[in-house]
Amino acid sequence: MWNKVQETVSYIQAKTNDYKPNFGIILGSGLGGFSEDIQIEFTLDYKDIPNFPIATVEGHKGALLFGTIGNVKVVAMQGRFHYYEGYSMQEITFPVRVMHVLGIQNLIVSNASGGVNSSFKVGDVMLIKDHINMMPEHPLRGTNDNRFGSRFVNMSEPYSRQMLLKAKEIAKELNIKIQEGVYVGLQGPTFETLAEYKMIKAIGGDCVGMSTVPEVIVAKHMNMNCFGVSVITDMGDIENIDEVNHEEVLKAAKKAEPQVRNLIKNLISNY
Repeated sequence: MWNKVQETVSYIQAKTNDYKPNFGIILGSGLGGFSEDIQIEFTLDYKDIPNFPIATVEGHKGALLFGTIGNVKVVAMQGRFHYYEGYSMQEITFPVRVMHVLGIQNLIVSNASGGVNSSFKVGDVMLIKDHINMMPEHPLRGTNDNRFGSRFVNMSEPYSRQMLLKAKEIAKELNIKIQEGVYVGLQGPTFETLAEYKMIKAIGGDCVGMSTVPEVIVAKHMNMNCFGVSVITDMGDIENIDEVNHEEVLKAAKKAEPQVRNLIKNLISNY
């Protein structure tokens, strides 16, 4: 893994004139339009980057974007990788390793999720304060490489409290309505059954999705600061479960996208 990351980083540095971003951003379903907020200087397609997987999900374009938001240098993943696509946990979190070695200390992750908190509604923007990992494989299983991080990782603050506080201040200033809650990560690709939605609620989850958790675990392995935002694109209750499908998820994410973009843009500029 270490050698593969070094090879990928060397390729990226050569293609971007040794560009040194401060923030990494992973754009989830329906949030690819955030690229319009970046003054893009370099675009690298995943298919051209050594050791990179290729995004196969509709709504995930598949490129690394290097540029600035305000005066802050960023790199954005326009499309992420999922365990359900058939990739290993090491493969789907590989870009996070690469970001860290490029010098990034702050990671922002976004996703679309199904809500189970009865006070939520479709289109809500939820700040992730914590997560529950229910995926069948762990991204840190196997031999540990101490050059990345320690064997046992403290997960007492997976999502930066400081960034959460700043995001809440920004949301208040911009009059963006936000929720806050716990994200549960499941394997997918099936949407949850009604019984599974009830289980998620019972164990303390506010929403559920098929991504993000492995990326944050690997980021914390390397002692990065993480901020997560989830768009509630469907509700997992008896009244709404019949409407859950990928097209509706993308539609709801697109509708909430301007608020998420505004929040993330201002968080990066003012953090």
